[in-house]
Amino acid sequence: MTRTYDELRSARWFAPDNFRGFGHRSRTLQMGYDEQDWAGKPVVAILNTWSDINPCHQHFRQRVDDVKRGVFQAGGFPIELPALSVSENYVKPTTMLYRNMLAMETEELIRSHPVDGVVLMGGCDKTTPGLVMGAISAGLPAIYLPAGPMLRGNWEGRTLGSGSDAFKYWDERRAGTITEAQWKGMERGIARSYGHCMTMGTASTMTAIAEALGLTLPGASSIPAADSNHIRMSADCGRRIVGMIWEDLTPARILTAAAFDNAVTVAMATGCSTNAVVHLIAMARRAGVDLTLDDLDAKSRVTPVIANIRPAGSTYLMEDFFYAGGLRALMARLGDRLHRDCLTVTGRTLGEGIDGAEVWNDDVIRTVDNPIYNEGSLAVLKGNLAPDGAVIKPVACDPRFLVHEGPAIVFDSYPELKEKLDDEDWDITPDAVLVLRNAGPKGGPGMPEWGMIPMPKALLKQGCRDMVRLSDARMSGTSFGACVLHVAPESYVGGPLALLQTGDIVRLDVPGRRLDMLVDDEEIARRRAAWTPPPPRFHRGWGWMFTNHIQQADKGCDFDYLETSFGAPVDEPVIY
Repeated sequence: MTRTYDELRSARWFAPDNFRGFGHRSRTLQMGYDEQDWAGKPVVAILNTWSDINPCHQHFRQRVDDVKRGVFQAGGFPIELPALSVSENYVKPTTMLYRNMLAMETEELIRSHPVDGVVLMGGCDKTTPGLVMGAISAGLPAIYLPAGPMLRGNWEGRTLGSGSDAFKYWDERRAGTITEAQWKGMERGIARSYGHCMTMGTASTMTAIAEALGLTLPGASSIPAADSNHIRMSADCGRRIVGMIWEDLTPARILTAAAFDNAVTVAMATGCSTNAVVHLIAMARRAGVDLTLDDLDAKSRVTPVIANIRPAGSTYLMEDFFYAGGLRALMARLGDRLHRDCLTVTGRTLGEGIDGAEVWNDDVIRTVDNPIYNEGSLAVLKGNLAPDGAVIKPVACDPRFLVHEGPAIVFDSYPELKEKLDDEDWDITPDAVLVLRNAGPKGGPGMPEWGMIPMPKALLKQGCRDMVRLSDARMSGTSFGACVLHVAPESYVGGPLALLQTGDIVRLDVPGRRLDMLVDDEEIARRRAAWTPPPPRFHRGWGWMFTNHIQQADKGCDFDYLETSFGAPVDEPVIY
């Protein structure tokens, strides 16, 4: 299907011979453009999440020019629209508090401007789901441009992975096994270029998911940010979006239930971040696909982890993954586990996009018969502590904790917990279960990445490096350990976690997918009757809106009024 110029949205702004058309054209001329720049051409929005304080996107300041070059070459008219940057490293209390703000901004930037399609420039953790969610709701042709992972880190001849090795060596620093000088050396060597985390953290997970959904060019998510292939891919995105506009290739044609099934399979096979659960569900619900925690768990049980990348793997990083063949090669190895007939932004099928992909290192990208873990990356737990579900990443924790019973030690706030963790005289055993509550979507606020509770210093001194930790928070996708996360409903709204007390025995059974407190029903009911809700976190502004409309983790933490089922906006604004 090929559209004519008169059928494009932008023509309603620029083509009419009336007073409003005069205003639009004259103001465009004011910016130094000539009529030949836009007349008869599709207008392409480039949503750029660059900022001076987002190291993952530092190269976007230049890459946007590459995208524009491609748009011009293909006969389009590009306009850059700055969007919320949500830098994972700096935004407090958590970027998750602002993912939906980016989604809303994306939708409204697209809807309110004279554009026919959009290039989405993201990569840092929440930018992928935020941009995609907004683009789904806006409904115009959209292509995703991943920022790409940074180069591997290096310190004293050792390869460092962002996040994962920072957590690992910080524990060693606290245990006294490395010096301050060594720590400073690591600080200088762990992040050597622009680009997002080069472990299989949330950023790499979500860009891989975007590719598996069919929203990127084939292989785009694997290219390191500093590689010249990334520059060429950016220009390709600019060229391709023009074709997508003429073809009216919208997200609704790409994001089917089968496409999301592919994305879940690929996520599990990569050893994905636990955050993938929240974002996948949110994106699916925007697209009108009923994806649940049970669906994710079922797929995990039958999908082996074949990407040997930290933190699930022991050695390799995303740069190695790229050299080994990248995501195209991994998807090719998954074979008939994927729906190869799903449409992608190329206008061709997923199968056509991965045909001919080869693996150049069988240790980095394993076969399904030789995985690093026989099941998928994540497991969903339910029980009287998490009736709506909780998540754990068994591939990245000590196997002896997969079935465990231990006494809970409960903390109601992160500052209270943090102070206790550094007490070297704390009489705590490795069998204990550290619990942090009031850290979920409403309680955090925003469900911060506090779920990988640092190991107590007293246990580090004894040589312990893992224990069971439990919370309604999230954790960084670069994290590892026996951490149970996303407990739903969260404690702040009266979920069962709010009723757990220090000394109660917690039972974790990952193979059985159970999470329970061994407390009888009568006692739980008594505690429920005595529980009182905490005061609201916010009384105005964005926080108030967030608190009143955020959904729980098992529903994807979207706003209730933004989901497809809530309703639809006016098809198009009237231009007077």
